[in-house]
Amino acid sequence: MMFDTTPSSACLPRRAALAAALATVLAGGVLPQAWAQGSAASSANWPSKPITFVVPQAPGGANDVIARAVAQGLGQSLGQPVIVENRAGANGNVGTSQVARSAADGYTFLVTAQSAYTINPALYSSVPFDPIKDFTPVMQLAVAPYLLVVNPNFPAKNLDELVAYAKQHPGKVEYASAGNGTLNHLLGEMLKKQKGVDLLHVPYKGASAAATDVVAGQLPMTFGSFPGVMPFVTSGKLRVLGVASDKPTQLAPEIPPLGKGLAVTSWYGLFAPAGTPDTVVVRLHAAITKVLATPVMAERLKTLGAESVVSTPQSFKASLPAELAYWKQVVQDSGAHID
Repeated sequence: MMFDTTPSSACLPRRAALAAALATVLAGGVLPQAWAQGSAASSANWPSKPITFVVPQAPGGANDVIARAVAQGLGQSLGQPVIVENRAGANGNVGTSQVARSAADGYTFLVTAQSAYTINPALYSSVPFDPIKDFTPVMQLAVAPYLLVVNPNFPAKNLDELVAYAKQHPGKVEYASAGNGTLNHLLGEMLKKQKGVDLLHVPYKGASAAATDVVAGQLPMTFGSFPGVMPFVTSGKLRVLGVASDKPTQLAPEIPPLGKGLAVTSWYGLFAPAGTPDTVVVRLHAAITKVLATPVMAERLKTLGAESVVSTPQSFKASLPAELAYWKQVVQDSGAHID
């Protein structure tokens, strides 16, 4: 049996009308407008489920500790849990690229250290993210200086004695870092170049592991973030030789600065995937600003060896191109490179 599939004359007008209506909708942008309204409604109800902070470093480091402190206060403020997820690997590239590819729906954010964000693009032949195009800066959460610390049994009591000892034992003094190309590593290379000493670099998988081995006496020295190593200094398990700055830090004015050639200020920042609704960014910035302003959080950061900083999405975004250019030059001068 054969069927006549030719449209009847009665169907043709209806089909033509439907086609015309669809063309009108597409041409007039009715569907995109509806989608936009849906997106606006979704961001207006934000947050309606748990938020994830991806930390691209190992647990226990300064960035991880600060992220967890902020997450705890933020979760109480927003009424939704803020989960910290550690995605370490490739000096932070693994976790950073994960967030770059995440949905820009306001539920996944990157909390990262300055070194992973501004140094890696210069250090690696290529990185799986674009620090300018792939992210929307939200704010800096805190700033913290880096300290040069040694095991208490190491003979040097200050920077000059360290330099003298290293020159007497060329290639014999080891320093630990959080990994190749990290800020800990670059500070060691900067020290070598500035003072003309031969130090042996030993990379670890994370700042916490590096500091732990210096405490244990496996290696004599490391550069560590204030939050990461200051508890060991306070307890007497590490001796501090100086702060990587050209002036004393307000966190511990008694620590001598290492000088202009080793002056580094490290920040810990919050980023959203590019395309995250502005309403979400604004609300998140406002909520975290309130959390950081509380006496409890201020004392918590101080205990960690960090300070909150006045930061907006606009000011943070404006600072990044110059920082990327600065660290590109530092990396080139140091000769550090990772394929």
